Amino acid sequence: MNHMDRDTLGMYKSSGNGPGPTLMGAKTLIGDDVSNHNDEDLGDIKEIMLDMRSGEVAYAVLSFGGILGMGEKLFAVPWHSLTLDTVNKRFLLDVDKDRLKNAPGFDKDHWPDMNSADWRNEINNFYGAGATSAGSRPMSGGQQPSGA
Repeated sequence: MNHMDRDTLGMYKSSGNGPGPTLMGAKTLIGDDVSNHNDEDLGDIKEIMLDMRSGEVAYAVLSFGGILGMGEKLFAVPWHSLTLDTVNKRFLLDVDKDRLKNAPGFDKDHWPDMNSADWRNEINNFYGAGATSAGSRPMSGGQQPSGA
């Protein structure tokens, strides 16, 4: 199921100037698949974390691994590290699947202190620092995997 399927308000039905790849409902994005540029499945988005001070989206919580919710690992991926693939209706993350297995993560019963500067630095260092991390592009629509 992708964001188009979860659009219960009909916001994506119009091809006009309504919501679309540059302005989207957060609820419709939860559950979207995440893949890398090698077309490997990296999991799906479980939550979107808002920075209440800045009013910006800070992280997407990505679920990876496990079966039926057992043994899954959660990752807070900086929002700017994700690219919207409007063709395949998913997100792309420029990270190798094996590298993601070693990313700083947590389980649903032990969330990190996301206000900690040390935690933020660890996450930003892993995915690449700055507004557009090294090797990835800022959020934009219409991206396709590099192998397409």
